[in-house]
Amino acid sequence: MFTRLSTQQIILRRTFVVIAGVLSFPFLLLMPYSTKARVYSYLHKVWLKTSTKPVWLKHSEQGAQELY
Repeated sequence: MFTRLSTQQIILRRTFVVIAGVLSFPFLLLMPYSTKARVYSYLHKVWLKTSTKPVWLKHSEQGAQELY
């Protein structure tokens, strides 16, 4: 149902996150906390994505495994 991304796609996504984070850091220092939190939350979500499955679904499945 969900397809796994190739290693090349994962590396490209993570490279994008690092570059975007470094370039946006000076601008985000001047922004309010809520804006910083949204940007870094988005970058974190992009970093974690390794398949077409939504990140929230993957985390909810992992949380259920830890409980039981």
